[in-house]
Amino acid sequence: MRMPRDATRLWKSLYLVATVLRPFLCRLVVEGREHVPAAGGVVLAANHPGGIDVVFLGYASPRQIHYMAKHELFQIHPLFAGFIRAAGAFPVRRGQKDREAIAYAVRLVQEGKVLGMFPEGTRNRGRGLLRGKPGTVRIAMEAGAPIVPTGIVGVPEWHRTWYRPGPRPQVTVRFGEPLFFPRDTEDPAIVQARTDQLMLAIARLLPPDQWGVYAERLQGALARP
Repeated sequence: MRMPRDATRLWKSLYLVATVLRPFLCRLVVEGREHVPAAGGVVLAANHPGGIDVVFLGYASPRQIHYMAKHELFQIHPLFAGFIRAAGAFPVRRGQKDREAIAYAVRLVQEGKVLGMFPEGTRNRGRGLLRGKPGTVRIAMEAGAPIVPTGIVGVPEWHRTWYRPGPRPQVTVRFGEPLFFPRDTEDPAIVQARTDQLMLAIARLLPPDQWGVYAERLQGALARP
């Protein structure tokens, strides 16, 4: 067992609990962990098949991940808000351009932390990749940090079968080679093109039935000699 680096005490405690429970819940396969930089700010950008994917991604990462979480969660109870903050979450107001949350995310990465992002912006529920939104690339450009494309496979199947008798369902987390986009433009078309480049890198880490809106482009790229 490898304890995550630069992690809070709570994150380490949750990691220990997950390690104990893992054999009873799933078979987790992690590939490409070496692509996550050992130090310095980085953005992990993953597909978003379902809510539990944040747990699998967090456990697979060799470092603690900080996530945006919907603002409403921090209004449930002060104790719960303190707990999820200690676990690395910070609030974002969904459905609007939350400049405060974006600035906080950039600052986290500039301070050398790992930021977890889902560029699709919403769960695809296993139906394949949705068109990526540019926020993830904008944050990485602003922070001057690399983005590690990440593919998570098997979450919808896990939801349907984890409680059944028999072999535990497999979930795979694949980390790809980092991408770096310089802060050299504000052109929305260029930022979206870079976002599509990121999404194609994520698609390459997924099985073909999960390529979604990027299937035609990826098939065309693979067909070229």
